[in-house]
Amino acid sequence: MNPHDDAVRSLSKWHPPDPTGEGLRRRFLRHLAEHANGMWRDCAPGHITTSVAVLDPAASRVLLAFHRGAGAWRQLGGHCERGDATLGGAALREAAEESGTAGIRLLPPEPVRLDRYLAPCHPAGSMHFDVQYAAVAPAPAGGPLAAEPAAGARWFPVDALPADADDAVRRLVARAVAVHAARGVTG
Repeated sequence: MNPHDDAVRSLSKWHPPDPTGEGLRRRFLRHLAEHANGMWRDCAPGHITTSVAVLDPAASRVLLAFHRGAGAWRQLGGHCERGDATLGGAALREAAEESGTAGIRLLPPEPVRLDRYLAPCHPAGSMHFDVQYAAVAPAPAGGPLAAEPAAGARWFPVDALPADADDAVRRLVARAVAVHAARGVTG
């Protein structure tokens, strides 16, 4: 399966948690139908991205990366690459690259929310259509990272996110914690 087909399949069968999510889901699917290259950074009107809130096994901490361009702590994630087979796989790849942490797993395998915002990688008006996931890091989490990425990554308590974490980060972390609790996940 290619990432475009996986995105259409994943978004077509996904049931958003709220009406806002349903509107975004339809907008994302329309974007993919209108743009054969809608997965890739070179699609100037906008493109699909993936991100993930990585929790520790107890869901008491979340792993965030400092994004220099935004000057703030954000969830892990980024652009899909041509070698990615699935959106979830792209999210896991980005999480491993940005954090240096291996063995992160999605819970659940489908998205937990969607977000849409201006793309800093393109001219004004280009959009990121962000497909967001929840994940758990392997135990023991929160120790030293295996590799320190250039931008930096760090664990934060889910109830004490850094002051510069925007509302989108806070919504994703809250949703990831809720999904974790509903699934009764342990290390």
